[in-house]
Amino acid sequence: MSRRVSLPAADDLFRKTAGSDQDPAHVRAVPDRADEAEPAAGSEAGAEDGPGRGSRKPSGRIRHDEKMTVYVTSDELLDLEHARLSLRRTQGLAVDRGRLVREAIALVLADYEAHGDDSVLVRRLVEE
Repeated sequence: MSRRVSLPAADDLFRKTAGSDQDPAHVRAVPDRADEAEPAAGSEAGAEDGPGRGSRKPSGRIRHDEKMTVYVTSDELLDLEHARLSLRRTQGLAVDRGRLVREAIALVLADYEAHGDDSVLVRRLVEE
């Protein structure tokens, strides 16, 4: 008797599934709790400024085609990881660092669109 393990062939692993002929850009995102949460404070403040103003949302759990490299200090990375673990522990949210960063970007840009020169982003950048 052979002790070799039988593994699936590449065709079995990478076979087409139902709906795989769709354009990847139109694949439905997996819903999660963050999408059901209350809007962030101030996110509706810019709604009267026009369409798309103050209503910016993060991309969530979809396939991302663009990549950006950001360098952070070890303290910033530890803070990000601490936030990720804290969200998992206290809220039951299993998110990766990329998702946290995309959420933070969406929040900051929505605040900037809603408040312009009075936004947190402008104030912090001026402080530097």
